Amino acid sequence: MIEGEVEGEDTCIVRVAGLADAGGIARLINAAFLVEKFFIDGERITEEEVSRLLAQGCFLEIEEERGVAGCVYIECRGERAYLGLLSVAPSRQRGGVGSRLVAAAEEHARQTGCKFVDLRIINLRTELPAYYRRLGYEEAGVAQFPENITTKLQCHFIIMSKRIA
Repeated sequence: MIEGEVEGEDTCIVRVAGLADAGGIARLINAAFLVEKFFIDGERITEEEVSRLLAQGCFLEIEEERGVAGCVYIECRGERAYLGLLSVAPSRQRGGVGSRLVAAAEEHARQTGCKFVDLRIINLRTELPAYYRRLGYEEAGVAQFPENITTKLQCHFIIMSKRIA
């Protein structure tokens, strides 16, 4: 666990979530991703999907006195790590929680020997490339959106990467 401050806010703890946290993680992600309802229907993730991800990587959570403020998924794959599902509780957005989670995920990846962190964002979320560029990520390409997910609008992934070691 890492204790610290989030830019003038309450004392918080960054911790690795366990299987018992899967339901809460799914609820948090679904609340944070409501902004995507304009192009995709349904829930972003289920508790079962979170459990499957926990078998491959880990979720880091920021806990505050008021509860869990956010989470992020990180999976180490050799010298590259995948970062995804960065989620901040709607009431805590724009307060530094997301940046703190990304930094914690990068440190986790660095400690496991990764040299790069990769992520994918949906091109329709036009605010995200600038956010990740401010955190040191660069656009590295594009990828097709999964065909098995029905969307209201045509979309694709933007791949972004950052060297961390």
